[in-house]
Amino acid sequence: MKLIIGNKNYSSWSLRPWLLLATHKLAFDEERIPLDEPDTKARILEASEAGKVPVLKDGDLTVWDSLAICEYVSEKYLDGRGWPQDLAARAEARAVSAEMHSGLFAIRGQMPMNCRATGRRVPMTPELENEIARVDRLWSDCRAKYSAGGPWLFGDFSIADCMFAPVTSRFATYGVSLSDRAREYQQQVLNSAPMQDWIRAGSEETEIVQADEAGA
Repeated sequence: MKLIIGNKNYSSWSLRPWLLLATHKLAFDEERIPLDEPDTKARILEASEAGKVPVLKDGDLTVWDSLAICEYVSEKYLDGRGWPQDLAARAEARAVSAEMHSGLFAIRGQMPMNCRATGRRVPMTPELENEIARVDRLWSDCRAKYSAGGPWLFGDFSIADCMFAPVTSRFATYGVSLSDRAREYQQQVLNSAPMQDWIRAGSEETEIVQADEAGA
């Protein structure tokens, strides 16, 4: 497999399938295409007509979109272990993952992922405040129901954790206050070895995507 990603400092969508692959120690090559460069669009289009990263190449197969890549990896290489084994837990894990994938626009738009930055602050709009509270409840409720089986959202590590990993980084960058249970989960993600590797690599990058340098 080869995973084509953007900047580790900024590309939240790239982090998600990368984290699944890295956590399960699956063998894959990595190609990084820096974003917001003169040749970025052309290089990404060479990998996929969708024109976005991440892209997974596995033999003759091309899979784009973070969630689709995670689903494929889970089915082909993890015997379905990307999701919880329990039916109800699996349904809920898919629901929260889909909510992250298709919503939470204020968090995404006003708090871009920026692994290098700390101590940033952005205006707290009502939409942003509501979404932060929603994520806090999601993390807290999932951990309250399933943490007896392990420290992740649904006990064992799952695709749901991959989907929310960039949010844990965003909340650290912008100093978001969380409930105790949600903060414990945030630290579980941020302190994991693969996440630390990603953050370290992102912090060493030199490119700057000005649009993602939010806050002061």
